[in-house]
Amino acid sequence: MKCGKQLREEDGELCGDCGRRRHGFVQGIALYDYGSIADSVFRFKYCGRQEYATFYGRQLYAARRRWLELIKPEALVPVPIHPSRKRMRGYNQAELIARALSEQSGIPVNTRLIIRSRKTLPQKGLNDGERQNNLKRAFKIRQNDVKLKTIVIIDDIYTTGSTIDAMAETLRGAGIESVYFMALAAGRGI
Repeated sequence: MKCGKQLREEDGELCGDCGRRRHGFVQGIALYDYGSIADSVFRFKYCGRQEYATFYGRQLYAARRRWLELIKPEALVPVPIHPSRKRMRGYNQAELIARALSEQSGIPVNTRLIIRSRKTLPQKGLNDGERQNNLKRAFKIRQNDVKLKTIVIIDDIYTTGSTIDAMAETLRGAGIESVYFMALAAGRGI
């Protein structure tokens, strides 16, 4: 009900991560279980297969169009990567997904709202506490006068929510009332 992960128990409403901590976002959804798409995401993220973004954007829109219509976001905000990582990889995979989704939905992409101001370790392999500490003060608002009220953060993989929470805290501190997220895939969490 909160993050969109598949549940291990049939009668539960929250996954283990959401049951243990309070998140800064209103709600989120993911299109796939990470295990079912891991190889594809790996090729997209680390092997330069940028063309996958078009397919991902179409699939997100086809599956979650009604959800987007209900929440009426004013912008799609991709999770920013540090400039050094972008130089190394050549692109931001979340931004490519956001742009492909924007083409389908007509919702504008805003890449100027928030930046990753601190180079962080990759989240993969870190436990929940390490993930949260890794992202402290990692994001900064670039605009002084934020007029958006509802946004959707776009990411490739949602695991524990640490990245989305860190961004949501910064965005809400800038005056954005409702922060949602969409992820291509949801991992199992911690």
